[in-house]
Amino acid sequence: MTVTIAVVGAGARGQIYARAAAADGRARIVAVADPDPARRAKMAVEHSLPEQACFTEWAELAAVPKLADAVVIATQDQLHVEPAVAFAELGYAILLEKPMAPTEPEARRIVEAVERSGVVFAVGHVLRYTAYTKVLKELVGSGRLGTISSVQHLEPVGWWHMAHSFVRGAWRNATESGPMLLTKSCHDIDWLLHLIEDEPVGVASFGSLTHFRQENRPEGASGRCVSCAVEPTCPYSAKRLYLGCLGDPDREFWPLGAVTSDATTAGVTHALETGPYGRCVYDCDNDVVDQQVVMLEFARGATASFTMTAFTPLEHRKTRIFGTHGFAEGDGRKIRIVDFVTGAEETIDTETSAGASLADGHGGGDTGLTRAFIDAVVAGDQAPLGAGAADALAGHLVVWAAERARETRTVQAL
Repeated sequence: MTVTIAVVGAGARGQIYARAAAADGRARIVAVADPDPARRAKMAVEHSLPEQACFTEWAELAAVPKLADAVVIATQDQLHVEPAVAFAELGYAILLEKPMAPTEPEARRIVEAVERSGVVFAVGHVLRYTAYTKVLKELVGSGRLGTISSVQHLEPVGWWHMAHSFVRGAWRNATESGPMLLTKSCHDIDWLLHLIEDEPVGVASFGSLTHFRQENRPEGASGRCVSCAVEPTCPYSAKRLYLGCLGDPDREFWPLGAVTSDATTAGVTHALETGPYGRCVYDCDNDVVDQQVVMLEFARGATASFTMTAFTPLEHRKTRIFGTHGFAEGDGRKIRIVDFVTGAEETIDTETSAGASLADGHGGGDTGLTRAFIDAVVAGDQAPLGAGAADALAGHLVVWAAERARETRTVQAL
């Protein structure tokens, strides 16, 4: 069986899923919907799509007779709900980019539509689908660590990634997109629930926008990096970041692809002179947090702490697991285990070579999720994905509760 897939939203995420599906060998991209003519044309050329298979809006695609087995929905976050509900009702299997939706009522609408229609459904929680996660999950399930007492989990966002996506970029403002914990870290919360396999019962959270604020603007800084006297010594220089992408195909795809389609010095400079990505990081309309901690309590007594911070290199997540019989810590590639009975140490190399960024495929998670989604569509069964709509919703509910806790400085029951 060749799985036919339509792509709604031909930006970076849509392109990545489409390429992963085509590379799998069991799937074929048969349609695209995107209002941007350049993105639409690019996907049409890459996947040999005829003109009649290219749509300006998702609603146009939904209005024609069903032309694919599945649909990838990779629109902006606030535009997930209506297409997800519509395509579920039309019987399409759905791969929906995370987060599911900006609010709980919208996410519940999606879950209800999916469950009512009985379609295969996946959310872009790519961390579940890496080889590293599989090994770590098997380790926890084997009992070698005993009963899990607590978990520490760190998401090192990366200083330049924070500036790109969450200060200058599309996810900088909570009103326009959503809080950082939802737009960036909902799959970390999902991953913790997946790893611990217990019901969360309480959550607290603290975090704020500590650095990327007007009062921290260096003396003499101008509104744009291209004309700034302090730019050469600024860690968040847009000139250094984006001109440094030239000549590297992966970095030209991301992050530079979000800035300009003209991958030349003149093209990048013009974009930085006129567009949002050239702004001073201390002079933007951003309001999402640049650091946050979340504390979770589970029904059987285990606890977990999650830290998201901008002020790191962009690297794989770091995790420590404290068990009654053993300890484990992992860095996205290797897992170190200490046995409390023998004192022996072991290091497992998960042979993860891919990097942590979007351009690197999230440590193999993009490919892993796409493969599991195709498996599920071929089987007509949710099981190959290992999670369903209700599982995805569970992590989102923790995120929204954590945000209420942060805003009100309370502990929220779950």
